[in-house]
Amino acid sequence: MDYTTLMTTRTFEVLLIIAIGLIGLLVQWRLKHVFDKYSRVPFALSGREVAERMLRDNGITDVQVISTPGRLTDHFDPRNRTVNLSEAVFASRSIAAAAVAAHECGHAIQHAQGYAPLKMRSALVPLIQLSSQWSFIVILIGIAVINTLPAVYWLGIAMIASAALFSIVTLPVEYNASHRAMRWLTESGTLHGEEVFQAQTALSWAARTYLVAALSAVATLLYYLSFRRR
Repeated sequence: MDYTTLMTTRTFEVLLIIAIGLIGLLVQWRLKHVFDKYSRVPFALSGREVAERMLRDNGITDVQVISTPGRLTDHFDPRNRTVNLSEAVFASRSIAAAAVAAHECGHAIQHAQGYAPLKMRSALVPLIQLSSQWSFIVILIGIAVINTLPAVYWLGIAMIASAALFSIVTLPVEYNASHRAMRWLTESGTLHGEEVFQAQTALSWAARTYLVAALSAVATLLYYLSFRRR
């Protein structure tokens, strides 16, 4: 590949990363707006009550629903079998809280049923923790010595690729959890009419953040792969 073509390709990849980053900021802004809006729509049950009902209805009795500090810190922890709801969601009686609580319980159900993408994502966590600390340093060193020590460069690429793989595997995990949440919320009669649309909207915008993250991870991988062609 000649120098002009290489620079054109690399410029395109940089612009792609920037564009995805800007889209990500827009999605985050929209997500915050949607959750703030539906956090003000009252609902009969608190996030904790929704979570406990959904777990019980799905025959899960060994998972505890607890409160965790922070905002948007909601998650399911398979290690100690807890659905961790942020303080605003745990006690809040709103459509947004109900949607988030049900989504996290979707992960608990995935774990109970041995959902393959969740198992794969969990297996990647130790590698991702290592890669997140060292990948940037290793890839920069690898680019500097690519002609003399190509193994360092490819190690950096492998770390970045693992992060991209993690982001891609996360997509079916998150979308499936939202699907499970909405199915239970509707089939159980927990939500009705406009409430269903509101919860679906909130979860859809949350899912888009994972899609943008996956696109960004893939674009970053392609950018650093371009250095092998110089």
